[in-house]
Amino acid sequence: MRYGSAPRLKRDLIALAVVSAAYLALSALVSNSYYQLIMTLVPVWAMFGVSWNILSGYGGQLSFGHASFFGIGAYVVTLSLVYWNLTPWLGIPLGMVTAAVAAVLIGLPTFRLKGHYFALSMLAYPLAILYFLQYFGFQEMSLPMHRDNPIAFLQFTNPHSYTFVAVAFLIAGIFVCMLVENSRFGLALLAIRQNELAAEAAGINARLWKMRALVVSGMIAAAAGGFYACVLLVVTPDSVFGMLVSAQAVVVTLFGGVASVWGPVIGAAILVPLAESLNAELGNILPGIQGVVYGVAIIGIMLASPDGLFWTIRDRFFKPKPPAPLPASLAAGAPAMQQAPGGTMLLKVDGISRSFGGLRAVSGVNFEVGAGEILGIIGPNGAGKTTLFNLLNGVLGSDSGKATLSGETMTGKKVHAVCRMGVGRTFQVVRSFPRLPLLDNVIVGAYGAGFGDAEAIAAAALALERVGLADKAGVAAGQLTNKQLRLMELARALAGAPKVLLLDETLAGLGRDECDDVLDVLVRLRSEGMTVIIIEHTMHAMMRIADRFLVLDHGRVLASGAPRTVVEDRSVIEAYLGKKWAAKQDA
Repeated sequence: MRYGSAPRLKRDLIALAVVSAAYLALSALVSNSYYQLIMTLVPVWAMFGVSWNILSGYGGQLSFGHASFFGIGAYVVTLSLVYWNLTPWLGIPLGMVTAAVAAVLIGLPTFRLKGHYFALSMLAYPLAILYFLQYFGFQEMSLPMHRDNPIAFLQFTNPHSYTFVAVAFLIAGIFVCMLVENSRFGLALLAIRQNELAAEAAGINARLWKMRALVVSGMIAAAAGGFYACVLLVVTPDSVFGMLVSAQAVVVTLFGGVASVWGPVIGAAILVPLAESLNAELGNILPGIQGVVYGVAIIGIMLASPDGLFWTIRDRFFKPKPPAPLPASLAAGAPAMQQAPGGTMLLKVDGISRSFGGLRAVSGVNFEVGAGEILGIIGPNGAGKTTLFNLLNGVLGSDSGKATLSGETMTGKKVHAVCRMGVGRTFQVVRSFPRLPLLDNVIVGAYGAGFGDAEAIAAAALALERVGLADKAGVAAGQLTNKQLRLMELARALAGAPKVLLLDETLAGLGRDECDDVLDVLVRLRSEGMTVIIIEHTMHAMMRIADRFLVLDHGRVLASGAPRTVVEDRSVIEAYLGKKWAAKQDA
């Protein structure tokens, strides 16, 4: 469980129990069979929205094709009942397993795509399945009647019974979503959604977590689809694989609030009764009015409340309490830092190169870094400094050469794998997770290193202490100053207990006093034996903390050695420091 999640989980469970009891009490007062059907469909579509929310709300992987899993659940229940006389109580789990397999088969090729390419490609799967079913003659399937054993086959004469079962399914789906939200699973998904590269640099295997989210999401969607088939007793490809089906999951969640347990519930509770009631009254006059309702709803919510009703209501009427300070003893259980003995060769870069078309961004770079050393990399803009870092931590692949850490090859590995080897990374432009508290931003780095929950929390608390941000642990990253964000990113890298830190212009955008504060932190880290490679343009800072300089120019090593020797080198002065620096040194 995530730090501080237990009270939130308890509160949400109590709210779930109260809302469920109130909804069942309200449904008992409904006597009209059509409106009772609507009372049953609300939790069905809410559950479908919950499934979509896990992948697209928390994980940020927008899917326009979630009907694939909903329809798989519906057709597995129907076909297993028609051909095997299998009770839906077994057909629904079978549909969930089938959807899990389908999720893996869909995810393997599709997660290679990002952004709108992923969203549009997901749209193809339900359409393909729809045409497949139509081609093989499954245009309309009716569930055989078993009224003699209604409980076993989910075929009740009393429509209130369907509502009761639908609410039970929704409670199970919401409970799974609550567990995801309050665990490292949810934190990993939120980190990927807000900044995937930063999450990977912190050790999160983005593709693996997205695949897990798709599997869980698909299984919940299949359960909703399987029960939906039992409610309607007739399924067609269009009714469970059609575009409107996927759109309903998207719309109810966006309307209610993404990345929130309650968003899909709020959206379904408002939109489903409205759309179904208008369809009953005006459907013969305005065919397709349900689609109109959902279209108007999504346009309206995007204009009036882009984050959804839940977040707007919460921020306006239920402002969160100020974060409590972290207990002083929280960092006591942090894993011990394992630094190599001073002077040991830790990192070796041998002839590493990378070209972009005809541009040689990094060309045959060689250097070594000893344990406990701070190496400063300097050079003019466009010299290849950041590209070199990207080659070292796996953001880019090298054309030739290699880099090793403690004798183990780094090049050719994924970003998260390099992080797991013991490489912490910060970026030129701070990559934070703005909506997450500072502590959660840092815990991501500890989780990425493979620590358990207790160890990760302790490691994050210790990292915040080391950079002087322990008192800001509960503040959202989006509310921090530039200096605090720089220190936060440093803390996130430290939380994974790295062997070496790659710091890319950590002082960028800071004033003189702020630079001194960050330099004080780096000086303390050096005294603790931390190995650091830092790219920086602020020469007074580099002269203060670096043990050696490496100068790059046009992707090649121009000079290396002691800071004073390097800055007095005439070739370095001409290429980087300029005539003013040379005149100052001559004076």
